[in-house]
Amino acid sequence: MSDHLATVAGTDVDTRHWIDGRRRASATAFTDLSPIDGRPLASIARGAAPEADAAVQAAANAFPDWAATPPAERARLLHAIADGVHKRLDELAQVETADNGALLRSHRVGVMPRVAHNFRFFADRLLSLAHPDFATRGHTNQVAWRPAGPCALITPWNAPLMLATWKVAPALAAGNTVVLKPAEWSPLTASLLADIAHEAGLPPGVLNVVQGYGTEAGSALAAHPGIRRISFTGSVPTGRAVAAAAARNLTPVSLELGGKSPLLVFADADLDLAVDLAVEQYDNAGQVCLAATRLLVEEPVAAEFTRRLVARAEGLRQGDPRTESTELGPLVHPRQLEKVDGFVRRAVEQGARVLTGGSPHPQLGPLHYRPTLLTQVAQDSEIVQEEVFGPVLTLQTFRTEQEALTLANGTRFGLAATLATGDRDRAARVSARLVAGTVWVNCFFVRDLRAPFGGARSSGIGREGGTWSFDFYCDLHTTVTAPTGWSEHG
Repeated sequence: MSDHLATVAGTDVDTRHWIDGRRRASATAFTDLSPIDGRPLASIARGAAPEADAAVQAAANAFPDWAATPPAERARLLHAIADGVHKRLDELAQVETADNGALLRSHRVGVMPRVAHNFRFFADRLLSLAHPDFATRGHTNQVAWRPAGPCALITPWNAPLMLATWKVAPALAAGNTVVLKPAEWSPLTASLLADIAHEAGLPPGVLNVVQGYGTEAGSALAAHPGIRRISFTGSVPTGRAVAAAAARNLTPVSLELGGKSPLLVFADADLDLAVDLAVEQYDNAGQVCLAATRLLVEEPVAAEFTRRLVARAEGLRQGDPRTESTELGPLVHPRQLEKVDGFVRRAVEQGARVLTGGSPHPQLGPLHYRPTLLTQVAQDSEIVQEEVFGPVLTLQTFRTEQEALTLANGTRFGLAATLATGDRDRAARVSARLVAGTVWVNCFFVRDLRAPFGGARSSGIGREGGTWSFDFYCDLHTTVTAPTGWSEHG
């Protein structure tokens, strides 16, 4: 077998970059570990400035023809990619579970079907994209979306393929070419996506995949003068670095960064529903940017809510993410476990009380962390203010609606918020005052691609989804035509 192929969960994955319709090796490599058992999965080509430059050049060369491709043909190819994803859904699910440790059943039932849906949605949205003409003193205004050019898409490890295609699909639909830089902790399904796109007939150079570290390949792409759009999902510090690099070329950026979202539970809420919502925040071992990790509970129901939540958390089935009954898998990487445990240990040193969890669970594997609930935490403490990105929740109580809002809005983040209440007027009133890109009322993680997605404050810049994606990935173009000046023979 080729040195450039790794067999992962029974599927052969090419570990080289995909540039200009061909595989390209690098002089150096990095090791990709499986969170399930800590063993090496593959040796991955380690790209840097030369590979980034080659990919941007390929994207630039392919751009004129792709931008000129009729929308119906672009849409057809995106649907063909979706068909390819659907055909290989189980392979993609198994490879991604091996690579990032998320639950296999979730990948099969929810995540990979959503990957295909991303392509289908933006393909169809492209064909309905239109702005009505309007008149100004008898002149006609026409608005059009024109593709911007090569796009650098830098994606995270917690939902690798779904979050990558959330960017790739609208960028391609808009007529742009793409250089995708997947996270180094979970690069494998991006390589498979390149194969699927090629098999679907996507022309060379339209989609390129460069693997490597963010400080090398990612930095080179963010600073590249040939890039016309940058979309990044990840941490706040890296987002700042991307924005600084983009600023030198005045490259527009879309940044979806961290979150420290609240879950507000009022005394009039359905308590069973509220506890269900709280337990959902442990999904994917807490490695979800939207997770409502700060539980804010009205005092009259706090004791009962806490009792029920502790019992539910302690009953969660941790283990191998490939097992159907597992509810909580491992963290993605040894560095992530060290980070999560460090947050908890420092919180305890500062006076936090552990109601459940609070430590790794090494009997299950090297990267399992017990679902954790902390109380007696100060609003200005690190554990309340900073994103942990693990199965760690904090619990604070409040007496009044205003106090709940003050606590909820009392961080530098504003990605999302969740609200549990039985009062419709309160739901409307509180939702309007929460600083958050998305507010869920008596539900969680209901996502529709027609809606804008993004955060406020340090949670990011810009919105994507629906027409907002096309607004970002395009240059909006207005033509104003006079009613006079025409030749009678024109």
